[in-house]
Amino acid sequence: MRKFFRKRWQRWVNRRIPRSDAQIFNQKNIFILPTGPGVVFGALLLIMLITGINYQNSLIYLITFLLGAVFVGAMHQTHRNLSGLELSLVQPGEGTAGEEVPFRFRATAGRDDAIAVVLSCEESSLAPMHVPAGQAKDLVLPVPSAHRGYLRPDRIRIETRFPFGLLKAWSWVRPISAAIAFPRPLPAPDVLSSVDDGDESSIARSVEGNDHVDLRPWREGDLSQRVMWKRFARNGQMVVADWEGESGSPDWLDFNAFPGMDNELRLSYLAWLVRERERVGARFGLNLPGQIIEPDSGPAHALRCLRALAVWGEEKPRDTVPQAHGTRVRGVDNTMDRQRGARV
Repeated sequence: MRKFFRKRWQRWVNRRIPRSDAQIFNQKNIFILPTGPGVVFGALLLIMLITGINYQNSLIYLITFLLGAVFVGAMHQTHRNLSGLELSLVQPGEGTAGEEVPFRFRATAGRDDAIAVVLSCEESSLAPMHVPAGQAKDLVLPVPSAHRGYLRPDRIRIETRFPFGLLKAWSWVRPISAAIAFPRPLPAPDVLSSVDDGDESSIARSVEGNDHVDLRPWREGDLSQRVMWKRFARNGQMVVADWEGESGSPDWLDFNAFPGMDNELRLSYLAWLVRERERVGARFGLNLPGQIIEPDSGPAHALRCLRALAVWGEEKPRDTVPQAHGTRVRGVDNTMDRQRGARV
């Protein structure tokens, strides 16, 4: 029964607050209720009123009605803190799965000041902020991520209890845009790419006859097929062949280079390799089933590869479907729902 009423409540809230990256708060979407201290305060007012009626004491009447007026004034002021405030999602962030992903919002106050406003989501919340009337303030809310993929919180809660903390007014923002959580990097085993990158003999021939090839000492993160093993056998020096220009043969990070392993583990290995290549400034390409990113180097190229790893096999969240922790868990729930509907 409790679950039934909770679903009915969520459907009603979702109809009243549709998905949007910008939300203006007014009397149609602001909710207000007494807090715990507010309930105790109201109970004391009731007891004082009954006492005044019983003893016909004018002083008790005066204090009761005075405190009651304070309670009503606090209710109006608490509502005014959110009324007219606009909260918009400026940029959904990017981060690593299992960590907090930043969402950057902009709060713009209306005709009244927004005082002691708190933004929160799940287990994450910001300190109370004050936005003067007619001004804007940027704030970053860290949203926890459970796994890689698209991350779109179902609701971002905004709340105020100013003044006195006797009542709380709150509402939600249900964003459309989704952030991206990269795969959690795990140190990858030394494997060979299945992409045709030339064998050692061709590498040796290229070193001998290609002016665009440079030999450098081995660094952590270099794949074993780049090492000049014949030179290592002769003099014990581990050197790696670097190609310059387009005629060279850069490293490839290959999804199929980890046979028999779970797909998520493969993506974690590839994420680690991408970060290692970025750290040493190496040139590399990424080979995923259904997608190939041509070899390049630099932070922008590494970020593109990480994004491709993060959303591989994922479906972008639809505007009308809430995604609490990403898409894969929700996709399983949707599949189960469709199966139950088919059986019915």
